[in-house]
Amino acid sequence: MLQELLTAAVATGSAGVLYAAAAARVVKQYERGVVFRLGRLHGDARRPGFTLIVPAVDRLRKVNMQIVTLPVPAQEGITRDNVTVRVDAVVYFKVVDAAAAIVNVEDYRFAVSQMAQTSLRSIIGKSDLDDLLSNREKLNQGLELMIDSPAIGWGVQIDRVEIKDVSLPDTMKRSMARQAEADRERRARIINADAEYQASKKLAEAAQAMSDTPSALQLRLLQTVMAVAAEKNSTLVLPIPVELLRFLEKGQETPPGRIAG
Repeated sequence: MLQELLTAAVATGSAGVLYAAAAARVVKQYERGVVFRLGRLHGDARRPGFTLIVPAVDRLRKVNMQIVTLPVPAQEGITRDNVTVRVDAVVYFKVVDAAAAIVNVEDYRFAVSQMAQTSLRSIIGKSDLDDLLSNREKLNQGLELMIDSPAIGWGVQIDRVEIKDVSLPDTMKRSMARQAEADRERRARIINADAEYQASKKLAEAAQAMSDTPSALQLRLLQTVMAVAAEKNSTLVLPIPVELLRFLEKGQETPPGRIAG
C-alpha cells in the first residue's frame, strides 16, 4: 500500500513538473507577450518576466518593442520639375501596442516597408529637385506623417524618417556643375568690377590731391623711382630730370611787379 502511494506521488509530481515546464514562459525586458486562448485574444499583453499559460489551450506570441531600423530600397521617380532621381531612405519605428501589431496586420514590418516605399515615391513626385537636395528636413517630416497615419492602427509608432541619398543622372550632374561654375564666375566678375570701381574712386581722390599740391606729385615720382630701383634686374630711364621739371614749373609763374607788355 505504501509503495503504491509513493508511486502515485512520484507520478503526480512528474506530471506537475511536466505541466509546469509546458506552461512556463519567460518574456524578456524588451518584449511583450500576447496570449491567444483557443484562437481568441486573452487579456492584456504579458509584462516582462516569468509567466504561465495553459498548455495546449493558450498560445503565447512575443512581440519585440525595441526601435526597429528599416532601410527603404531606392525608389526611382520623376520630380515635379521633370528630373529623374533615385532616392533611398531609412525608417525608425517601434511597436507601442503589441496586441494591435499581431491582430490588426499580418506582418507589421512588411506593411511598414511597403508603406514607406509608396510614400517615398509620392514625395518624389510632389517635390522639386532643389527641395530633395537642400530641404530634406521638411521632406522627412512630411514622409513621417504619411507613414505614421496608417501605422497608428497597426500598433506601430514611426519614430523618425530620414532620406539617405539622392542619386542624379550623369547629365544632370554635369549641368549642375556648369551652373555652379557659371555662378562662381559671375560672382568673381562682380567682385572684380567692384574692386575696379573702388580703385578708380581712390585714384580720382589722389589725382585731385596731387593737383592741389604739385610737390606731392614729385614726391610720388621719387617713391616710384625708389621702388623700381630696389629690383636689381630692373633698369630705370628718366629722359627728363626732376630739376628741369622744377625749372619749367617756376618759369610758368609771372614775376612780381612785372607788367606784361
